Amino acid sequence: MHRSWRFGRGCAVVAALALALPLAACSDDEDDATPAASSSATSETGQELTVFAASSLTETFTDLGHKFEAAHSGVTVTFNFGSSATLATQINEGAPADVFAAASPTTMKTVTDAGNGEGTPVTFVRNKLEIAVPSGNPGKVEGLDDFAKDDLDIALCDVSVPCGAAAEKAFTAAGVTPKPDTRETDVKATLTKVQLGEVDAALVYQTDVQAANNANPNQVEGINFPEADQAINEYQIVALKDSDSSDLAADWVDYVSSPEAQDVLTAAGFQPGTGADSSAGATPSAEPTDASSDSSSEAAESPSPTSS
Repeated sequence: MHRSWRFGRGCAVVAALALALPLAACSDDEDDATPAASSSATSETGQELTVFAASSLTETFTDLGHKFEAAHSGVTVTFNFGSSATLATQINEGAPADVFAAASPTTMKTVTDAGNGEGTPVTFVRNKLEIAVPSGNPGKVEGLDDFAKDDLDIALCDVSVPCGAAAEKAFTAAGVTPKPDTRETDVKATLTKVQLGEVDAALVYQTDVQAANNANPNQVEGINFPEADQAINEYQIVALKDSDSSDLAADWVDYVSSPEAQDVLTAAGFQPGTGADSSAGATPSAEPTDASSDSSSEAAESPSPTSS
């Protein structure tokens, strides 16, 4: 956390008026100063853990970040949410990060193939597609066949990102050639088109529909379709090789597969991954990591980092 500016000015005044006073006077003033509140910076002796994560993890990871911080004294978790493909590119280009959580193994592979992963990625959750329509379903959308209609406005994720690749699998399984009016850079941007009433339907993750309705009830409706079972995405997570907080990175990777974290994730609509721990009673370790062994990482590149 940032120190109060009151301390700096107090020391300056003491020094100016009474140079003969011992230096301990400033030290005592520092101890008494009330630190200014900040959600994005660590204390002098604290650590920062920077997690790059798929945008569909925004709500759940933010919640888990608070729980992790509560169990690790002096630690701040900072997130960079966005398209998995964009985040992978940033990591491979040297953006400072400690952990990467991708919405597909294919995207994760671009990071591990570049030698930037530390250890084997863990599949910690799975996610399923759902049709999202505005409240009341004004376009009378019923299934994937409607995505081929010229008279409907359709939004899809770009095929280069995991939600778009999954959508392509679903359309292939259904034998449908979609006619999208827009392709967005990530699933949140795609869902926003529905929330704003700019399109009649979009194909997003069921977790995003649930999160949207948790934030603003009855704004979006979700429609299940059978082909979604043939296009389930596996989310993988890995600590990064050049992490400045390697112990914390390993702790976070373990934590998201723990029963406590899995309860949060499944409540949000995710399905457990193959690497999830089904044993009872696990919580994030309450033992703080020695701050002297790892330095705080720098802020993540665009998209703008979000502190938990």
